[in-house]
Amino acid sequence: MPRPTLLKSLAFALGLAASPTLAAQCGNDASGWERWKQQFAQEAAAAGIGQRGLQALAGANYATRTIAADRNQRGVRYSLNDFIRIRLGSLDSFAAQATRRLDQNRAFFDALERRYGVPAGILLAIHGMETGFGRNMGSENVVSSILTVAYDCRRSDFFTPHALAALQMVDRGMLSPGQAGAAHGELGHTQFLPGNAMRYGADGNGDGRVDFYNMADAMASTANFLRQKGWQPGQPFQEGTQNFRVLNEWNAATVYQQAIALSAARIQ
Repeated sequence: MPRPTLLKSLAFALGLAASPTLAAQCGNDASGWERWKQQFAQEAAAAGIGQRGLQALAGANYATRTIAADRNQRGVRYSLNDFIRIRLGSLDSFAAQATRRLDQNRAFFDALERRYGVPAGILLAIHGMETGFGRNMGSENVVSSILTVAYDCRRSDFFTPHALAALQMVDRGMLSPGQAGAAHGELGHTQFLPGNAMRYGADGNGDGRVDFYNMADAMASTANFLRQKGWQPGQPFQEGTQNFRVLNEWNAATVYQQAIALSAARIQ
């Protein structure tokens, strides 16, 4: 089964050599998992994945909790007020938490805004909504989770480039094979998918590497992502603006975008 343009374009962006003719056969349950891993190892090797990445692939388990979560997704169907109540408690309490974090590190967030044009309120709103400001970054194995959804036939075309990127991150020492993340392989403080992590990752603390489990790197990477997606520095970000539309690149749920914008306005 040939991969679509997504695989080719993301693989190109990541410096991987996409090989559609080697595509592994997807499956709908665990019965073909080990066979798929052997096939995918050929695909990964042809894409330039090295020994550490291939070892992580060989040691990956079929993630049953990931499959259960993926097949029971219902989308965000709350009203804005209900979404805020359930996810944030209230805008004021959430913004107060974020402001305390901003007060602890204003020079850092000011530097990020000078470099990327994204204000601290937006970054902290995303940080708080994604992981509770880093308190809950997930409990599922990132490599196993992302490989499982790449294997599953429902959305293998979408997740395959991210699976290759996760293995590349292992190769480069950016990700431990045992690292925990969210159910679909999202990782770090702001829950990047691996392909986006590789493409938009930025060193926020100046140590010469990118670690999405380091808050500074995660914030810089999030700012870089938004800027690359079209964020306009110094411009408003409330509903109806260009910057609000950029938030759709982060999360497609309108209530999620609205909550980010409303929270960020209070954090400012």
